[in-house]
Amino acid sequence: MVYDLIVIGGGPAGYLAAERAGKEGLKVLLVEKRFIGGVCLNEGCIPSKALLYSAKLYDGVAHGEKYGVTAKELKLDHDYVIKRKNKVVRTLVGGINSSLKKNKVTVVMKEGTITGRNSDGFTVKAGDDVYTGKRLLIATGSVPVVPPIPGVKEGLESGFVLTNREILDLAEVPKELCIVGGGVIGLEMASYFNSAGSKVTVVEMMNKIAGPMDREISEILLKNYQKKGITFNLGCRVTEVKAGKVVYEKDGQSYEVPCDKVLLSIGRRAFTDGLGLETIGVEVDRGRIITDERSRTNIAGVYAAGDVNGKSMLAHTAYRETEVALNDILGKKDIMRYNAIPSVIYTNPEVAAVGETEETAKAKGIDFEVVKLSMMYSGRYVAENEGGDGIIKILIDKKYRNVIGVHMIGNYSSEIIYGAGIMIETQMRIDDIKEIVFPHPTVCEVIREGIFEF
Repeated sequence: MVYDLIVIGGGPAGYLAAERAGKEGLKVLLVEKRFIGGVCLNEGCIPSKALLYSAKLYDGVAHGEKYGVTAKELKLDHDYVIKRKNKVVRTLVGGINSSLKKNKVTVVMKEGTITGRNSDGFTVKAGDDVYTGKRLLIATGSVPVVPPIPGVKEGLESGFVLTNREILDLAEVPKELCIVGGGVIGLEMASYFNSAGSKVTVVEMMNKIAGPMDREISEILLKNYQKKGITFNLGCRVTEVKAGKVVYEKDGQSYEVPCDKVLLSIGRRAFTDGLGLETIGVEVDRGRIITDERSRTNIAGVYAAGDVNGKSMLAHTAYRETEVALNDILGKKDIMRYNAIPSVIYTNPEVAAVGETEETAKAKGIDFEVVKLSMMYSGRYVAENEGGDGIIKILIDKKYRNVIGVHMIGNYSSEIIYGAGIMIETQMRIDDIKEIVFPHPTVCEVIREGIFEF
């Protein structure tokens, strides 16, 4: 059989591509070497949110006296939290498998390798079998970056050093946890394990946390974490990992962080190792597959979506890239627009952003205005966040008077930010937004309040 589409990789980009293509009537083969759902569903987005929700409930009751709620002998049962996390994952993976079956997708649970092409299309070997597809979608995702720091390799082998995979299955909460890296994964795990009882220390090479997030927002988040007892060592370079400690350097001085476990969280890299891209001539840049605005590679009929192209390592970006690729296959006009992709840090408080920051707007020479408002402009925020210090920042283009960036810190931000993304995606002018009715009382009303400041 010659398939219309062979998808390599069963994560968000891969399984959605297979589902949608099957629904469109294409003959689809999905090849996945580990598990359907990829890192996001099994070792990342979903399991971490299950942990963080338990921590949020615990923190809410632990500090409930601010709201007239008190409890005795409060406990966060980590073992139960992990079991519930596994149940959530199983439920969602089962749902995806059912959808693939419903859409008549053939699934092969083996490692796929591109072996070349023949008169019918591209060939992919999985186990002892070779399959042919008229088109390929490569969605092999990413893996954690493992730096050549002395002791890291040995630490990974012994179990002292963990990646996102192992940290989500820890049987016991470490008394002292050192997190190397202050990006999204590091911060979310710092938040959970701090609530679970760990003494958490974060070592970050940059002088701020949360990577490209708006600096003012990241500083507010930092203060919130510090109030909870999390220690941050910023502008520091880890030089060695030893049994029971992490050694780092700052301003020429060496310091040590004692710990029971180390979470390595300094980023991820596109995974194309041993994939066989060279057999058909797919261009890569430092391991990342080069794609255009339609998710096409340099080889006609070959697409790449998700982390493997290294453009925006977010599951929702992967979904959209897959949709664009499939639309191109079906002859429908569609392109990627990366300027309106939201990003979220699901901590307590939540952080969300979309579009330009003040820093990126200045670097691009955009003439912009910015309005900053306290989340206290929202009645619901005041009612539910005693002592909250959340803010929202809105950036507009001075010339065209349209929204180009929205950044916020405060709970419900993750559920609100898509609306700001729509405003940027559609290039809405502030006068148009002023006519939109926002439900009251909601936290999203701060967007309306901010718009009326222009």
